[in-house]
Amino acid sequence: MARILVVEDEPSIQELISVTLTRTGHDPLRAPDAETALRLLQAELPDLVLLDWMLPGQSGIDLARRLRGDERTRGVPIIMLTARGDEQSKVTGLETGADDYVTKPFSPRELAARIKAVLRRQKPQATEDPVEIDGLRLDPATHRVTARGAAVVLGPTEFRLLHFFMTHAERVHSRAQLLDSVWGDHVFVEERTVDVHIRRLRGALEASGHDALIQTVRGSGYRLSCQKE
Repeated sequence: MARILVVEDEPSIQELISVTLTRTGHDPLRAPDAETALRLLQAELPDLVLLDWMLPGQSGIDLARRLRGDERTRGVPIIMLTARGDEQSKVTGLETGADDYVTKPFSPRELAARIKAVLRRQKPQATEDPVEIDGLRLDPATHRVTARGAAVVLGPTEFRLLHFFMTHAERVHSRAQLLDSVWGDHVFVEERTVDVHIRRLRGALEASGHDALIQTVRGSGYRLSCQKE
C-alpha cells in the first residue's frame, strides 16, 4: 500500500481519484491547493504525489519545481495531471521533474496502471508485488515471508525492513536512510534502533541461513546481498 497525495482543486475529480486509489489498495491524502499540499508534505512524506497543473494560487508546475528543489522532497515521485495534451506541455512537465504525465480526461484503469508503473520504478517497496531472493520470498499482499517454503515469523518493523532491503538489494543504506525509508522521516528514534531490529531480523532468518544476506558494511550501514563479504 502506498500513501498518495492528491493535489487537485476540482472536487469531483479529486473524489474520483481518491476512490480509485482506495480500490487499488492505496491510502489517499487530499489537498485542493499547493499551500495545503505543502502542509501535508511537511507533516509526512507520501510515496507519490498526483499533481494537477492548474491550481488556485501557486500552479502545479511551480509546486513541482519547489519539491524538486528541496532535498527532503526531491525523491518523491510526481505524476502530473492536466488537460494540456500538447507536446510542449508534456515536455515542460517532465523537464520540471515529473516522473509521468497523464492527460485529462483519463480512465481510472489508466491512472492506476501509471501509478503502479511509477511506484515500481521509484518506490518498489510501496507496491504489492512479491519479491524473491535466493529462496527467500516476501509477499506484501498476504504479509507472509517464506524461506525455501518454510514460514518465517516477523514483527511489523522487521517485515518492512526486510521488504525495503529486498527491493533495494546490493545497495548500502546508512542507519539514517533506513530510518527515513522504513520508519518515516518524521519518526524521531535513535539510530541504534536500527541495529536492534537488524538483530531481530537476522535472528528470524537464522534457521534457514538467510541471516547471512543482511550484511554490515563497516562505517557505512547495511545491505542485503547474495554475494559473500
